Amino acid sequence: MNNPGIAIPSRAPAATSADDTILPFEVAALDLRGRVVRFGPAVDEILTRHAYPEPVAKLLGESIVLAVLLGSALKIDGRFILQTQTDGPVHMLVVDFTTPGQIRACAKFDAAAVAALIDKGETGAAALMGRGHLAMTIDRGPDMSRYQGLVALDGGTLEDAAHEYFFRSEQIPTRVRLAVGEELRAATGGTSHRWRAGGILLQFLPKATDRQRGADLDPGDAPEGTGVHAVPEDDAWVEGRSLIATVEDIELIDPAVSSERLLYRLFHERGVRVFRSAPVAAQCSCSHDAVGRMLRSFSPQERDDMVENGVISVTCEFCSSTFVFAPADVADEVAAQGRTGQSEPN
Repeated sequence: MNNPGIAIPSRAPAATSADDTILPFEVAALDLRGRVVRFGPAVDEILTRHAYPEPVAKLLGESIVLAVLLGSALKIDGRFILQTQTDGPVHMLVVDFTTPGQIRACAKFDAAAVAALIDKGETGAAALMGRGHLAMTIDRGPDMSRYQGLVALDGGTLEDAAHEYFFRSEQIPTRVRLAVGEELRAATGGTSHRWRAGGILLQFLPKATDRQRGADLDPGDAPEGTGVHAVPEDDAWVEGRSLIATVEDIELIDPAVSSERLLYRLFHERGVRVFRSAPVAAQCSCSHDAVGRMLRSFSPQERDDMVENGVISVTCEFCSSTFVFAPADVADEVAAQGRTGQSEPN
């Protein structure tokens, strides 16, 4: 797939989907760039590891896709952390994406409240999350300061929050589509269930910055009767966002529809160029040594309070791995060097 007029070899789109990949693309004729993410085994591993209720699994799956769509834009080694904190039954979602392609995630929720919503058939994102905020943090390492962006969650979806963030913070016309679903297949002993997920991000990035200019944000103190500032949308962006609005959930998760074929369906009239895809894997960063260092950062009294049946057990909230230590194994041997340790995403 290529843009007419540019001497780049063209070929037919791949017939089948490559799971657990990030595929960057460009529609030069419309000044559009974006990424398509496809998840198979990686998202299934994360979601089935905790046996989340179906609505919680779907919501966490969407947050995983969104984090990878956004985090894969980083051009540096680091981490992109997406976290929600809300007053709803699913009061926290945490996704930790480490470049170039490691992902881990977990959800915290009120099981009884989620079950009540399921009984009432109210399992949309608004009911599950309620109100609060979505934080997106770029962690470039211990020697660099963190960057964090916040956007309110006011009863909408994660897609809505992403659009609001780009509108207010990045000032880049952006559209995101997210989808999560279960693939059911006949298997020995019954039907097998496997989670799949996918998403697409599209941005309008013209070389002439005046074409990207949007309406001024409401300052909040404009005199009564002041008209709302409006700027006509560029025709190229109108066409692009209209096309991405036609994408159906099944197209984003169907293993029979590859990322390349989806892009061809959307942009073949204009020409679409794809770049080398990158793999994504479900991989936690926890380890016996890392947990041991974390325990040594606590005071002796705090460690004593953690002892049960003669040992200290720590279970990783992301991957559910359990690490067991004898109290003597985590004695405060680094006290002379000062309190040290590591922390999970905030």
